[in-house]
Amino acid sequence: MTGLSTILIVVGLFLAGGVYSFSKQGMPKGVVVLLAGASFMCLLAGVLRIQGIWG
Repeated sequence: MTGLSTILIVVGLFLAGGVYSFSKQGMPKGVVVLLAGASFMCLLAGVLRIQGIWG
C-alpha cells in the first residue's frame, strides 16, 4: 500500500464521517450528497490504487 492510496482512503473515511455528522445535524441534502460523492470517489481511488488498476 503506497502513501497516496493510504491518504486517499483516510480522506475518504474522514469525509464519510462528515456525511454522518452533517446528516445528523440536519444539513441540506445537497451538501450531504456532495460530501458523500467526494467520500466515495476518494475511497474508490484509494482502493483502485492498491489493486494496481489505476496509477
